[in-house]
Amino acid sequence: MMRHPAGMFFLALVLGCSLALPVASAAQTGAAKTAKSGHAQPPAQQFVDGIAAIVNKQVITLSQLADKQVQVRQQMKAQNIPVPQEDVFKRQVLQQMINAALQDQEAARVGVQVSGAQVQRALQSIAQRNGITVDQLKSEIVRSGMDWDQYQSEIRTQIQDDRLRQRFVEDRISVSDSDIDAFLQTHQDLAVPVPLTAGQQQQIQQQHEAQIRQQQEQQAAAAQRAAMANAGPELFEVAQILIEVPDYASNEVVAQKRKEAEAILRKLKSGADFAGLAAASSNGPQALEGGKMGIRPLKDWPDLFARTIKDIPPGGVSGVVQSGRGFHILKVLRRGYAQRPVPKKAPAQQPAPVPAPQPPVHTGAGPMMVTQTHARHILIKTDKVTSDEKARAILEGLRTRIEHGESFAELAKRYSQDASAPKGGDLGWLNPGETVPAFELAMGHLQKGEVSEPVKTPFGWHLIQVEDRRSKNMETEFRRIQARRELVQRRIGPAYEDWLDQLRSQAYIDNRLDHTQSGTR
Repeated sequence: MMRHPAGMFFLALVLGCSLALPVASAAQTGAAKTAKSGHAQPPAQQFVDGIAAIVNKQVITLSQLADKQVQVRQQMKAQNIPVPQEDVFKRQVLQQMINAALQDQEAARVGVQVSGAQVQRALQSIAQRNGITVDQLKSEIVRSGMDWDQYQSEIRTQIQDDRLRQRFVEDRISVSDSDIDAFLQTHQDLAVPVPLTAGQQQQIQQQHEAQIRQQQEQQAAAAQRAAMANAGPELFEVAQILIEVPDYASNEVVAQKRKEAEAILRKLKSGADFAGLAAASSNGPQALEGGKMGIRPLKDWPDLFARTIKDIPPGGVSGVVQSGRGFHILKVLRRGYAQRPVPKKAPAQQPAPVPAPQPPVHTGAGPMMVTQTHARHILIKTDKVTSDEKARAILEGLRTRIEHGESFAELAKRYSQDASAPKGGDLGWLNPGETVPAFELAMGHLQKGEVSEPVKTPFGWHLIQVEDRRSKNMETEFRRIQARRELVQRRIGPAYEDWLDQLRSQAYIDNRLDHTQSGTR
């Protein structure tokens, strides 16, 4: 039940269609502000107390459910997705609010928090990827009918969910060396992003900002560059209708679920609307978005889905496909190649939007030479006791002692608050992009043996010493790294669903619209 990514704002541009703003799923903002319930058991009468559901100790009220229904109904209509019958629609919205509450509770339990600064960085990233400013992004969001504060809240929720996914899903996905070997044998033309130093990234960003500031005379050049951009992998936007089969279901239940899926397929072949049937019948987490699962390259869809959709034209629908979760019917909404969008004609007084520059890729033609840096550091973290000023002063004192002959490594062992402290702050050989930009920029300006001034990063304050530099052919290593990323991406979806199933199975859920979930744990 992955929540709808707010980053879909720019995905529509990839396929060259008009600007599409994100439709917030009920899972994103529902139940985030619900009140806490006590320990008393809920009364047996349904709805008498104004409660729609209880998720552990969190209450979802009927009024909150009604408000969410209004919001989701408006968003579905804005995307021309038929709203299902009222009882079905209410159950779908409440189920997504329950799922959202479970994720929010898990985030609170493990201490996942999202700061305002993180939200602002995400907004800047979305704006930059669309070649616009944050103010222009805000204007587009408001013009679409969505409240700006609500949009920022959904960005915050998406960041939270991404961090949960990384902590409980991505970091636990196992990819063996044999998996990587097999993948590389069938993907010999794998494109590997060329690692850029923080200085190179900064230079690219400065160039991009300079392009944005240019006036109309650069519009034609920008459009020409976009038109000449090489096509990337073919992208597929896919929707699904899922008829879920319970775990350990009998053969009779499996046969019944298959008949349900086949009946839906017959309706589709008779001209029924896919989005409407998904909203009314699908057990998938994206049901109220018409079953839309997003836009990805073919290789990033699960293998079962990829084999099914690869020969389906845009608008085409698959047959009934069985997986471990149940029976799926897939629809290819769009497919096309990822190209940079041609900037639209701008008003006379404004410059044309300029697509953000893309990093270069290595396709295996020749060596991939990378400059590596062997470095040490001393980290002083900031907290309620140690302010920025105090941390900086500590490092300035240590730097003076190093200048007078004391060993950087010995001081790192005594004072550094990083895991590398027992090794004298030794970070080993670092590739471009392995450290945060502020750290890498400072490290890049140092000569061999030189020690930096105190440097601030999101982790705290650092002193950095460069031990050595070397140039190394990293083609094999980076191809294996990229292959692992590709394999992890393919496995994230099913693993994430399994994790959410575990959350649901461990929780007390009293869904008063669905007696099968009443008082379950």
